[in-house]
Amino acid sequence: MINYQLIRSKRKTLSLQIDKQACLLVRAPMRLSVRRIEHFINEKQNWIQKKQAEIESKIPPKQDYASGNQYLFLGEWYPLLHIESGNPLNFDGQSFQLNIQHKGNKAFHWFYKKEFIKTAIPLLEQFAEKHGLNYKEVRFKAQKSRWGSCSASNNINLNYLLIMAPISVIEMVIAHELAHTVHKNHSKVFYELLTTMMPEHKQADVWLKQHSRLLHNL
Repeated sequence: MINYQLIRSKRKTLSLQIDKQACLLVRAPMRLSVRRIEHFINEKQNWIQKKQAEIESKIPPKQDYASGNQYLFLGEWYPLLHIESGNPLNFDGQSFQLNIQHKGNKAFHWFYKKEFIKTAIPLLEQFAEKHGLNYKEVRFKAQKSRWGSCSASNNINLNYLLIMAPISVIEMVIAHELAHTVHKNHSKVFYELLTTMMPEHKQADVWLKQHSRLLHNL
């Protein structure tokens, strides 16, 4: 039996989905038996394995943070060098320097979050003031499935891994979430507001979709 995650809801049919990490998600009605669910999975086994193989072939290898590796910052690639003291991670405009006393993954998350906050807050304030939009709180965290979100009470979440993307992509996500403070859906009027705020939002969205796996592979 293929490993899977079962999600039950008030639906009438079974559906299968392969997520970005090549994991199988099974969506099923509340009372459908596990036996019938797994029978359905077995019937679709060839399709599942084919789709998982396609996705796995596109997943970049895990980072090892070796000296000489290249890492993104604001849309540009920079080499990584190892040092023996100082901050967990430094950046001088030409290269990253990783203190080998620290783990690479934690050091990059620490640096990216710090730099994203310094970059995003002024942009958020500028967009909000220019277009007369109001938000309450803003939080920064790394998420696997979302680049940003806006709650019903206009609290905004932003994914700090966006610091790897060009500034236009960061602006697009910020504008997108601020537009949700007025329109809580993706209606025509939502996109009209977004286009007013950032006419080139479609180009930025294409870049983000094309590089999504890369940004998540930290």
